[in-house]
Amino acid sequence: MMKAGLISFSLLLFATAAGGCAAQQATTPAPPIVAAPAHPLPFRGRLADGDPNSVPPAVAMSLSGDSPVTFMYREELTHDDYHIPLILTAFDPATYVGAPVGDLGVTAFASLSITDGDRILGDYTAKVHVSKSYTLYKEPTHREVEDAARAAVREKIDEKLYRDESRLAQVFAAAGQSAAPAAGANQSFDPAPGASPPRFSAGGQ
Repeated sequence: MMKAGLISFSLLLFATAAGGCAAQQATTPAPPIVAAPAHPLPFRGRLADGDPNSVPPAVAMSLSGDSPVTFMYREELTHDDYHIPLILTAFDPATYVGAPVGDLGVTAFASLSITDGDRILGDYTAKVHVSKSYTLYKEPTHREVEDAARAAVREKIDEKLYRDESRLAQVFAAAGQSAAPAAGANQSFDPAPGASPPRFSAGGQ
């Protein structure tokens, strides 16, 4: 009887240890994704709509005043603050030791269009929400939350641009080649003074 009890206890310990290892393996955090450093796009463009000082870094580093490619960038912000009712916080002891009593929230929406004449080379949108809690003793400003939301949504636009960078480079290169005239096309003949213009026979040689 005692031997059977020891066996059962050993099996229970083994099952517990195996379950702990499985749980530990399942909760192993994934390695962080390293974002690509900001760099210019493979072409230049002029800003047709937007503030040059308030665009995503990839666009800011790719601006040129005389490019046929145009960037159109827009941002919209909406506020959604949340305040815990005073009747709840006033009688809560945690309020007086620094517990949050509300949040200042900002949602940022951004859109970027890249065009070459009538051709749309790329269209990108992003939306992020940023919120910061405040306490009875410390409260962030709306400007701080807005700046954080703007930076986050521009980073999202940059991420989409860099993922699409190879395709954009191919499209831009193809557009440049199609716009260039073929060698020897539409060339006029200017004969020397006093010389007769050349004559061409109807039949090929």
